[in-house]
Amino acid sequence: MNPLVDAFLIKTKKWQEELEALRAIILDCGLTEELKWRQPCYTFNEANFVILGGFKEYCSLMFFKGALLNDAKDILIQQTENVQSGRQIRFTSVAEIVKMEAVLKAYIFEAIEVEKAGLKVNFKKDTAAIFPEELQQKLNIDVTFKTAFNALTAGRQKGYMLYFSAPTQSSTRASRIEKYIQQILNGKGLRDCTCGMSKKMPNCDGSHKLIR
Repeated sequence: MNPLVDAFLIKTKKWQEELEALRAIILDCGLTEELKWRQPCYTFNEANFVILGGFKEYCSLMFFKGALLNDAKDILIQQTENVQSGRQIRFTSVAEIVKMEAVLKAYIFEAIEVEKAGLKVNFKKDTAAIFPEELQQKLNIDVTFKTAFNALTAGRQKGYMLYFSAPTQSSTRASRIEKYIQQILNGKGLRDCTCGMSKKMPNCDGSHKLIR
């Protein structure tokens, strides 16, 4: 158990018992527990594997490569059409989670085999690909971040999407998003200083002081 997740769950007001039940099941499968994107996240061989999330109407367990699972019980949910890889399983009670424990473990062990085999999602190469999967996942699990991102102007949103989607490695894309979370929460664009001026402006030196 990761102490950062302990602290997170203590402060969680909604879905606390449900998230703790899911946590116990996941840890019983031998995954490594971390806190990423302000949510309990579990890795296998250092790769992001599943992540827990709490929403208004439900809490969820999301497989990062859920699209590659067989989904024999037809319980995986694609949050939006932009999500090509991640798949959720949603819950509204502890009883529901306890009842599904064996099924959840079967899905987790199947996902472990997918990871061991080195399988990768075949992302569609179209105009929608500008919206990186990692950004969509972050929007899905963090309501505050989603609200802030949606509040940006269309131009600022596009600037971030282009920048976030540029790297070929998923870990690099996720790292870029993490780096700019606070700037987005502050309502700033990619090229904005916190003083509100563009970094390209000749009278801003990057330290947020005007050059006289």
